[in-house]
Amino acid sequence: MELRSRSRYRGRYAPSPTGPLHRGNLRTALLSWLDARLAGGEWLLRLDDLDTPRNRAGAEDGILADLRWLELDWDGPVIRQSERRGLYASVLSALRRAGRLYPCRCSRRLLADISAPHGQPPVYPGHCRQRAPHWGFFQERLPSWRLRLAEGPLLWPERLGAPGRLDGTAEVGDVVLRRSDGFVAYHLATAVDELLFGITDVVRGDDLRWASGAQVAVMAELGATPPRYCHLPLWRDGEGRRLSKREGAEGVAGLRQQGLDGPAVIGLLAASLALVPDGSRISSAELLSELRRQPPQVAAAGRWPGLRP
Repeated sequence: MELRSRSRYRGRYAPSPTGPLHRGNLRTALLSWLDARLAGGEWLLRLDDLDTPRNRAGAEDGILADLRWLELDWDGPVIRQSERRGLYASVLSALRRAGRLYPCRCSRRLLADISAPHGQPPVYPGHCRQRAPHWGFFQERLPSWRLRLAEGPLLWPERLGAPGRLDGTAEVGDVVLRRSDGFVAYHLATAVDELLFGITDVVRGDDLRWASGAQVAVMAELGATPPRYCHLPLWRDGEGRRLSKREGAEGVAGLRQQGLDGPAVIGLLAASLALVPDGSRISSAELLSELRRQPPQVAAAGRWPGLRP
């Protein structure tokens, strides 16, 4: 697998077309875009649309329209993971031939019974690790494919908080790379795309920090180093609950119904990061220009004043 050079900053924004973007998604998009533009780099737009049963009709068009309305321009064509299935299948086949994968037939009920620390995903205990591999149908079901993780720490750079470190076998566990329904798993597709597109910096919500260990494990198997991560604290409502697409958290449509235009929405998002005073009206280009006039150690080093690990 030929990897793109990481000699220049290259970021990405990767929403899933499962519904409209809420305010937290929009804030992440804004900060990711600003981070790339302040570094003089590129900002790619990737749609993580592999899980087709969860995709919603019209969601992709809505995401693109919202970003354009906020004048968050991306570089190059839109990348759709659904158009890259053949590539992911090739990587899976190579890992299987190398003996790095094994079939897992554990049921959802069994996996649901695995306990985990509060807020952390459960760690697969390796029930199928030593069983004789059977890759075909059994009881009318195919197995999922798991990556056999090596012992030792998984390390990655974090721009907010302490450097990332998880023990591969004790804290991450053998990662599913292909689901039993045949769908390529999120961790494989994400890891492959970060590498092939030469992503240097990933700016995303803190709810995805747990995913870093699994994705870094895949990158290590492919002989590559991970990008730098900046996991943002989640935007929560007045009762401390995280915003959610499922609960219809307010996005562009709701904000526009309140009479807010693009500069007012950018001002709202930027004020939540302490980049501008409350009530500011400012376009994305104006905000970028203001930040560029700040001292270099503030404007380009990723030290956003409203963020705390």
